[in-house]
Amino acid sequence: MLNLDHVVIPVWEAEASLDFYAGTLGLPLAQTITGDDWGGRPWLMLIFALEGGRELVLVNLRGASRPAPDGLPADSRHYAFSVDSPAAQEVWRARLAAAGVESWEEDHGDQRSIYFADPNGTILEITTPPSAAAPATDPAALQRARDWIAATPVLTR
Repeated sequence: MLNLDHVVIPVWEAEASLDFYAGTLGLPLAQTITGDDWGGRPWLMLIFALEGGRELVLVNLRGASRPAPDGLPADSRHYAFSVDSPAAQEVWRARLAAAGVESWEEDHGDQRSIYFADPNGTILEITTPPSAAAPATDPAALQRARDWIAATPVLTR
């Protein structure tokens, strides 16, 4: 089985991103790396430490344009953090509000989540309780996925 090691998120607002992730979220900046040529652009990589030795990496490519909206719901792509209790989540709710960060909440039955955007529009989530370890594989999961895919018309551009 694979383990998640790090996630890389492109950012267009480097200074605001540094302030947000280090200041508002309080993530420790573990390392900063720069270079001259990533796809022909100078780049900045901000590596933030997460629990369990994982990393959240923000990459700014100098002069890169923000991609055009693709029409998908903003939260169809998001990154989720977890906290151990509703009390810990309340601390985050208050911290985000004090920083003026707009958020919304969703009840997922066994989990409650706070969603919010970073300065680049990337959606983040703080959920509680943390997701449980993956249960035994559902033998019908693959067939359900194939059935849904087969019933979905293929869209072309």
